Amino acid sequence: MNERFLNIINSDKPVLVDFFADWCEPCKQMAPILKDVKMELKENIRILKVNVDKNPVIATKYQIRNVPTVIIFKNGQPQWKGVGVKPAFELTSILRQHIKP
Repeated sequence: MNERFLNIINSDKPVLVDFFADWCEPCKQMAPILKDVKMELKENIRILKVNVDKNPVIATKYQIRNVPTVIIFKNGQPQWKGVGVKPAFELTSILRQHIKP
């Protein structure tokens, strides 16, 4: 598996991974949502985009069957998984639960 990906998700701060495909129209709706989430939570989180067509090993390992799918990782472990376009307030709320006080 991609070593860079593993290094990033092993962070002690939450990492939101957006699994997407270039051909996926709903995936394109996630970009402004993720931008809003990042503006809200700033350096408390990291956001990583993973193209499932270019990273099939990672997509298979995390059982990505539909895109967009977002998974929140902390210390390398999946904490939450959502399929489909999710609103910024929902993602922000879930991420806040995983940010160290």
